Amino acid sequence: MTTAELTDRLERAHVDPATRAEVVERLNDSGAVDDVRFAQHRARSLSERNAGDLLIRHDLSGRGISAEAIKAAIEALEPEAIRAARVVERRGVGAKTARYLAGKGFSPDAIESAFAEPVAEDAPPAVF
Repeated sequence: MTTAELTDRLERAHVDPATRAEVVERLNDSGAVDDVRFAQHRARSLSERNAGDLLIRHDLSGRGISAEAIKAAIEALEPEAIRAARVVERRGVGAKTARYLAGKGFSPDAIESAFAEPVAEDAPPAVF
């Protein structure tokens, strides 16, 4: 749980602001709530489920993680192009795989570098 999520949860539970701030501070000081550690763990978990950097950044940002912690968490991961290439190896080369990667938050550069040959952009849409 992130600091922002904890704060929101306490607010929804109608905990008064002074007590809420004290609880959050104590949990941060004790290390029980650590946004940097959370960001690293969550980024790793998402990347293991084939998420690209854009999806990871969006997820962490939505959880109230700071831009610096997000950047550090993404930089600690294997490069996005290598992760995308691994997906292409498993799924095969084609427009369907390119759309899959785009939907999983991979950047256009990572998608392009994952394919040895360009993928036709005018290929018919995949049926899911």
